[in-house]
Amino acid sequence: MTNDNMPHPGHDKHLCYLINLRYQESNPEDYKALIKNPQFFCRNCGRAAADSKNLCKPVKL
Repeated sequence: MTNDNMPHPGHDKHLCYLINLRYQESNPEDYKALIKNPQFFCRNCGRAAADSKNLCKPVKL
């Protein structure tokens, strides 16, 4: 999923990008794993994730 047009490295693995691709609908079990037992939230979009690598601007909960 890498793309030179991403705003920053790793953005193709961030929830804000994946949601725009409707990842939660096409891969619900994988999506659930990304958000299960959240430890971080994103200062940009407010989404929560288990791993900081899945958020643009993660903050520890």
